[in-house]
Amino acid sequence: MAVEYHCCSAPFFEHIVIIIVLVLFAGLMSGLTLGLMSLSLVDLEVLAKSGTEQDRKHAAKILPVVKNQHLLLCTLLICNAAAMEALPIFLDSLVTAWGAILISVTLILLFGEILPQSICSHYGLAIGASVAPLVRGLVWICFPVAYPISKLLDYVLGHGQTALFRRAELKTLVTLHGNEAGKGGELTHDETTIIAGALELTEKKAKDAMTPLCQTFAIDINAKLDRELMQEVLEKGHSRVPVYYEKKKNIIGLILVKNLLSVNPDDEVPIKSVTVRKIPRVFEDMPLYDILNEFQKGHSHMAVVIRKNIPNEPAEQPANDGGTFEVSIAIDDKNNEKVVKNLPPPLRRWKSYPNTQNTSNRGSKPKKWSKDQSDVLQIHEEPLPTLSEDEEAVGIITMEDVIEELLQEEIYDETDVHEEQ
Repeated sequence: MAVEYHCCSAPFFEHIVIIIVLVLFAGLMSGLTLGLMSLSLVDLEVLAKSGTEQDRKHAAKILPVVKNQHLLLCTLLICNAAAMEALPIFLDSLVTAWGAILISVTLILLFGEILPQSICSHYGLAIGASVAPLVRGLVWICFPVAYPISKLLDYVLGHGQTALFRRAELKTLVTLHGNEAGKGGELTHDETTIIAGALELTEKKAKDAMTPLCQTFAIDINAKLDRELMQEVLEKGHSRVPVYYEKKKNIIGLILVKNLLSVNPDDEVPIKSVTVRKIPRVFEDMPLYDILNEFQKGHSHMAVVIRKNIPNEPAEQPANDGGTFEVSIAIDDKNNEKVVKNLPPPLRRWKSYPNTQNTSNRGSKPKKWSKDQSDVLQIHEEPLPTLSEDEEAVGIITMEDVIEELLQEEIYDETDVHEEQ
């Protein structure tokens, strides 16, 4: 039979203090279980690197504690259970049995569960950082019991994995953080749009951003820069104009409009006589990120999009000197020179072939973008290159097209007519 202590005696007040300590301790363990276990490692790492100065300090203190989540969970639950089980023992010596049950349930429910979990759910980071040394001490005290249980949980449930978001989830998360969502986010509409565009860009191909060839302004290589053509070029307002040979689907290069400033329209200078730059060729299924990376290298900000017409045949990226043929190289020991072989007749008319890959003998793919190759197309009074029969040009893609997909908005230059809807 339990010993009863009467009011106002020294043992009575000792038991009151113990009961208060047990309730507060049980409440702390309950609150930390919710507060610390709800903080994922990803959230803490983000706060430790990019949070406010106070949040960085708190996250740095909490990270070592929550690293082993199952061990922490077992420790907090063991301590919480021990405090709640000890509480009726001390209450039984002060009040009757039914009174001890009623008071213990009330104290545990109100001060050991509801209030602590409500507070820790809002201020879990700050409270967790404040009591981190106490939690580490409790982990060592409960280690003999908590460690075997935590290892069993690791074996059955697996270690706590870092929860990362997929692209679609990140896009939704960014949208919810926008100020237009009405949830208190601080991201503007432009910021959320650009972030969403960057996440979607990896799934888009060249065919998604290109300008179809039927809508592209291009010039015949055999045309003359008379006053009418010069006026048409100026009216279009483009900084670069594609150049084709024989038919529009055979884009062989481009001219920079700024190079035409010194041309007199009355002289009717042939296009062949001005500087025609080589235009890279990319297949329509090339990712936009790859195209953007190549544009950043500065060799060209415009490329022609090629489609393979042969079904069930894997497409290879064409060489960016404007040709789409595989070649081989032989070494002339006598003159110590490289000799390009196996070129189709039209390509033999080109004058510069640096860094040509030995794709016929080694089976390697041509480079997607040549770094050292001359950007100027050497044109002579000889046949010009044409596309192979199994390929056709379907459009033109520029850096502006890729940036528009990133921004998810149309970019209007000075010559565009913007019609309000």
